[in-house]
Amino acid sequence: MDFLADYAGFLAKVVTLVVAVLVLLAAGVALRSKGRKAPGQLQVDKLNDFYKELRHRLEQAVLDKDQLKSLHKAEAKAEKLAKKSSGHKPRVFVLDFHGDLKASAVDQLRHEVTALLSMAKPQDEVVVRLESGGGMVHSYGLAASQLARIREARVPLTVCIDKVAASGGYMMACIGEKIISAPFAILGSIGVVAQLPNVHRLLKKHNIDFEVLTAGEYKRTLTVFGENTDKGREKFQDDLESIHELFKGFVARYRPQLRIDEVATGEVWLGLAALEKELVDELKTSDEYLAGRAREAELYHLHFATRKSLQERVGLAASVALDRFVLSWLSRLNQQRFW
Repeated sequence: MDFLADYAGFLAKVVTLVVAVLVLLAAGVALRSKGRKAPGQLQVDKLNDFYKELRHRLEQAVLDKDQLKSLHKAEAKAEKLAKKSSGHKPRVFVLDFHGDLKASAVDQLRHEVTALLSMAKPQDEVVVRLESGGGMVHSYGLAASQLARIREARVPLTVCIDKVAASGGYMMACIGEKIISAPFAILGSIGVVAQLPNVHRLLKKHNIDFEVLTAGEYKRTLTVFGENTDKGREKFQDDLESIHELFKGFVARYRPQLRIDEVATGEVWLGLAALEKELVDELKTSDEYLAGRAREAELYHLHFATRKSLQERVGLAASVALDRFVLSWLSRLNQQRFW
């Protein structure tokens, strides 16, 4: 009974503390975010420093003190001479795009592109590390349009694909003046697909009516609950074919070397075969390409971090507080057992 009483008192204190902390956090976040209109913040990291740190770590593990000293002296001398002889190095702006079905990452991409275009010159370069299996037409259309802004500004654009750029992903990739692919990355799928279930017969079996009222002959072609017609299917198929033709035309515009009817079948190819089809220009991983560019250019990685809403922040704080409470309770329970 003493244990239960102690535990009840401990639980009441912890719950009170958690509630108080959450209230303070919510008030603090609300005050800090009051009047703030910026949707997020641009983060910029110099990748040259990252590659240099990797090399230095390995050198410290492999070389002795005298070798390290000589190497660092030689590197410092070489950097000094390079600055005097060549002046400013070209800049490479690196972006990442990890696409889901809705191409949600376009919310960050649009701000990253706007930022780099405020500084980038034709002698610079933009590298996009792209990974996407495609998704909604309008969403990937917007994402592709963001990359098209770079081409229109006459800034060289290179797209690196390590895993997959298919369908909407390839729609984005084809805008690059140069497409670099890992040997076994998946590319292509220049096609359009749509599918939906229809439960009309199930509803009919159970004497359930479902009314679909439209104004406009083709306002609704195929439905999930209503009875689909051959005319509706034909119109739906015509719409898919129309989108496919637009897709083909878009890809052909940026990669005129493609035999578009041969590759726009909805098929996918691995990087090795994609090179033969001219879907890509070179086989290489993004790591290899960027490490090579780092020897001759200044690399800047851009990432636009969106601000979390008040609800998301409070939820995260609550989750952390709950985890701490559980760990504290388990620790106290173990102590009671040993007593």
